[in-house]
Amino acid sequence: MTTVIKAIGTAAADQPLGVMKIQRRDLRPDDVKMDILYCGICHSDLHQAKNDFGGTTFPVVPGHEIVGKVTSVGSDVNRFKVGDIVAVGCIVDSCRECSPCRHDLEQFCENGTSLSYNTPDPHLGGMTYGGFSQTYVCREQYVLRMPESLDPAAAAPLLCAGITTYSPLKHWKAGAGKVVGILGIGGLGHVAIRIAKAMGAHVVVFTTSPAKVADAKRLGAHDAVLTTDAEQMKAYTSKVDLILDTVSAQHDVNAYLKLLRIDGTLVLVGLPAKPIEIGAFNVVKGRRSFAGSNIGGIAETQEMLDFCAENGIVADIEMVRPDQINEAFERLESGDVKYRFVVDMKGFD
Repeated sequence: MTTVIKAIGTAAADQPLGVMKIQRRDLRPDDVKMDILYCGICHSDLHQAKNDFGGTTFPVVPGHEIVGKVTSVGSDVNRFKVGDIVAVGCIVDSCRECSPCRHDLEQFCENGTSLSYNTPDPHLGGMTYGGFSQTYVCREQYVLRMPESLDPAAAAPLLCAGITTYSPLKHWKAGAGKVVGILGIGGLGHVAIRIAKAMGAHVVVFTTSPAKVADAKRLGAHDAVLTTDAEQMKAYTSKVDLILDTVSAQHDVNAYLKLLRIDGTLVLVGLPAKPIEIGAFNVVKGRRSFAGSNIGGIAETQEMLDFCAENGIVADIEMVRPDQINEAFERLESGDVKYRFVVDMKGFD
């Protein structure tokens, strides 16, 4: 059985988003149903709507930074109750049997992770639909508890931007005594600055924008480097332990590989649409590494939310109405946002 609800999506890459009707499954015993309060807008939502990666199945309803209020729970649910403020991020299902799933790495499920939208729906068939909608239904195991101390709207982007930056910072051991570079100050980068600093690292921001140098300090960075200034860049040659590359636009990473210490690592978390070229000598010299990371598993995402609550970390947001999503997409594409759009879905009808 299903329920028909309203959502905002698009039927083709060259069409704007608009109101459409989709189906949500009725509650199963292990399901949680929520009214969506807020949904963040991620750069990957824009990529998916425009089919920049070539894998979008239309119609598509974006949105994977979902915060909602529980309205009903299945008979087997024991972690949540009606009225709880909860969250759903990128992952909504996995096989739970393969080695990655057994080790809380559902994002690498060998049998196919189900994402909050644009992946095969194992329950209804067709594709999953995201958080630009009235309601969401998700298995209890993949629902997250939103800490009470966090503003739910400003915390929505943590469901993607937060875990996308927290996971590699933790994995590559950012912390006291480490110099951590953040490349780019955008939706990912501005959250990464706050998380890396809270972990105890010495944070250096690398930006092409003179206007963002001062903003980097406001966000908590210890230093900010204008990458067009050769002297400023030279000062950090072989000085940085870890660089988190948050840039989604096409860019040359080789200049930043040269900033790494021996055994340093540059981790790509942005998603440029085209391949990136790496100069062999830039990794051979100094035994440097070029790596990638995406999101984390469910347990790590909850850990990230709790960490952010303990350290007072949220995103800088601009709230928009559902009927302003197309305008927000246009502004996001041109870089006109500081630093995350969040859609206020309350009252969407």
